[in-house]
Formats: sequence, structure tokens, C-alpha cells
Amino acid sequence: MRAIPAALRHDPELFHALLHVEGRHATTDDLALVHDAHYIARVRSAAEAGAATQTVTHLDPDTVVSGGSWDAATAAAGCVLDAVDMAVDGRALRSFCAIRPPGHHALHDRAMGFCLFGNVALAARWGRRHHSMDRVLIVDWDVHHGNGTQALVESDAGVHYVSMHQWPWYPGTGAADDRGTHANVWNVPLPAGLARARYTGALLEAVDRAAAGFTPDLVLVSAGFDSLRGDPLGGFTLELEDIDLLTRELKSRADLWCGGRVVSALEGGYAVAQTAAACVAHLRAMV
Repeated sequence: MRAIPAALRHDPELFHALLHVEGRHATTDDLALVHDAHYIARVRSAAEAGAATQTVTHLDPDTVVSGGSWDAATAAAGCVLDAVDMAVDGRALRSFCAIRPPGHHALHDRAMGFCLFGNVALAARWGRRHHSMDRVLIVDWDVHHGNGTQALVESDAGVHYVSMHQWPWYPGTGAADDRGTHANVWNVPLPAGLARARYTGALLEAVDRAAAGFTPDLVLVSAGFDSLRGDPLGGFTLELEDIDLLTRELKSRADLWCGGRVVSALEGGYAVAQTAAACVAHLRAMV
């Protein structure tokens, strides 16, 4: 969160071309669109206990809640909801939400893999529920399968989900033949170490298959930059040029499908300087 704005300030032309917005905090009612009320209350109480005692609570082996976690997680979710609203009312057709914690592993009633709430899945439900969107497309290029996003959206035929991810790898889900409840999931499991074009080509092919006969009203991106070469938690080989390519290709498709509405949210990315540089490349391509 410090590295991304610092990197942006090294690109003053881009920095001043952007509309900088601090999103709202999602409410418990907002979160309940995709999450169990008892689970939401558990996250909040764990954060309150952490603030009072300066301790942390492990919700799973990887995922901790501290005194600041409730505010961080509700701000992350609220940012993405605000971005959907802005795409609809025309204030900003395209947005990138620089948020932590990420969200694509969070399940209906359980935290997982650093994720507390399913930011992008919640945004899809928000668009469907509050903006009467018939069709939403989610594209996830994080190196890990978005098992939480799939679980939260696969029962809704009005949402199509595409995930390219390393296989076999954490969390062990996302087989190619796992198509979801309504055959509305396109999983693209690929091994580590392939040529860059294999990854970008496979993802864009899956996007086009997911959009065939399904013109989306909104494109949501789970922008995980742990898919870049050298990230400590992945083995993909993408470079910044590939982030530029994928962003431009999705933007071009969105221009044809839905008047250019693209909302992107940060997922993984654990090489800090590289992740910040990827965010800049992603934003420049959006602009």
C-alpha cells in the first residue's frame, strides 16, 4: 500500500491523469450479500479483540486478524463497490482498486489464503443486485486459483468466471473440467515456467469463450501480480509488457461489450517493487 502510490509518483503524467478516490467502508449488510452473518461478526469481534489486547487471531494457518483488519477489509470491499457505482454513473468507466487484504480465496463462511471478504465476487453481486446487470464477467489472472470467487458466484448463471492459475499449486482447486453449477466457470490451469505467450494466449482464449453469447454489462478483474516472473509465491513468467497487453485486450473488449466498464482489484503480489510497477503498467494501459 505504500509502494503503489510511491511508484505512481515516479510517473507524474499518469499520476495527474488519474482520479484518486478513497472508497467507502462496506457495511455488514453489503458483506452479507455473499458472506454468512456469523462469519462477518466473527471477523469483526476478532479485530476488536486484537485492538484491545494487541494480539492477532488466526482464522486459518495463513490468515490473521489484527486490530486494524476490520477497517482494512471493509475499506477494500467498499472501494470495489464504489468503483462499480462509478462505472455505472459515468464518473469513471475504468478503475483500479489498490486494496489489501485480497479477496479471491474468501469463502461464504470462512477466511482463507490471506483473504477475509470476497471483494470481486461481492462486486459482481452488487452489480447484479443494485444496478440490475444481466451479465458480469470476472477475469482472474492471479497465479493462484480463485476458489472463493468461484464458490461465491458459480450458482449465479448471470456471472461468468475465468481463472488462469498455476497447476498444481495452492489451493489445489481449479481443474479444467470444473465448470461450476451452471457451466459458467472457465478454469485455465497451467504449469509453471511456460513461455509468456502461452499464458496470455490461453487466458484471452478463455475470456472469448466465456463471453461467446454472453455480452457482459461489466468486466471485473482480479489483478493478481504474483503471476509475474520472480514472485516468491508463484512460478509463472509474465512480464510488465504482458500486464499491459492483457489490460489493453480486456479494455478493448469491454469497449465493445459494455461501453468500457472495467473494475480491477488487486489480489496477490508479493515482490513489492515489482507489484507496484505492475500496478503502474496496469493503470497506464487502462488510461
